Amino acid sequence: MSIFDFFGLMNNDIAIDLGTANTLVYKKIGGVVIDEPSVVAVSTDNSKIFAIGKEAKVMLGKNPDEVNVIKPLKDGVIANYQVTELMLRNLIMRAHKKRILVRPRVIVCVPSGITGVEKRAVRDSVLHAGAREVHLISEPVAAAIGAELPIDEACGNMVMDIGGGTSEIAVISLSHIVVHNSIRVGGDKLDSDIINYLRKKSNLHVGLQTAEKIKQTIGSAYPLKEELSMDVRGRDIISGYPVTIKVTSEEIREALSETVTIMIDAIKQLFEKTAPELSADIAERGIFLTGGGALLKGLDERICRTVDLPVHVVPDSMICVVRGAGMVLEDIERYRQVLIKKMED
Repeated sequence: MSIFDFFGLMNNDIAIDLGTANTLVYKKIGGVVIDEPSVVAVSTDNSKIFAIGKEAKVMLGKNPDEVNVIKPLKDGVIANYQVTELMLRNLIMRAHKKRILVRPRVIVCVPSGITGVEKRAVRDSVLHAGAREVHLISEPVAAAIGAELPIDEACGNMVMDIGGGTSEIAVISLSHIVVHNSIRVGGDKLDSDIINYLRKKSNLHVGLQTAEKIKQTIGSAYPLKEELSMDVRGRDIISGYPVTIKVTSEEIREALSETVTIMIDAIKQLFEKTAPELSADIAERGIFLTGGGALLKGLDERICRTVDLPVHVVPDSMICVVRGAGMVLEDIERYRQVLIKKMED
């Protein structure tokens, strides 16, 4: 038995949902052990890490010139290779309580529309961060497994995973993606919509963290039974002074409407490519929403009213993808066919 086999028996293998907004780590023993924002605070020459995750996120918009606060992933893929590697190395070490000799087997969740170059970048980054072996799995497949859908049966399962940088829609049957649509629109775009709307309508400039809080508190995709409002602090663009204004859920719904429509149009486009038999299964079973974006108030109702199909928000939707990857990790031989093959395979 090699030393790597020995460590494998110690259940050190992990699954990683490498997301634009959040990175989650699942360990064989312990389940989801890390759930942190994909944000890194580093020195200007990338030689020193000041903070990772929540500690780095609070620095956004407040950092001095000597510190760069970076979101190293964009649209679900690596935008800054060096900083991503630093982040992954830190997270792998934390997952194993800083034991330096551990080199785990790692399953990483990636967008279904990822290119060959982007796949290689993910594999190389995780290997350099300390993994001994890297497998990739499409996010919609991992989400479907995490939602405990019968993907190995001859029936259509439609999953829409709405992350920070991408929205992934796929029809899965017999353990494979039959058709899919990947759009580089997600929670981050919704935050940007809020920033742009308040700038144009109220001459108010707010930061990303404030926009995210607005989205989570009063954001909606469909009229609410009781509309909401909240006080928002920002900088007046004209005077330059800090001000506070009241913002309503109706206003934020208007701000988000265009992006929500793009998401729903992506579902419609997928149905145009879906076989009638699979469409019939989906009409009976409905569409399953996962990811942080699935929590936008009224999004399920908006989609249901538009496409006239049942829509279900999967419980614990934010961890559904990494939970599915973790289930693959627990029984990798059973699920081997759902893993993305390497270019050289």
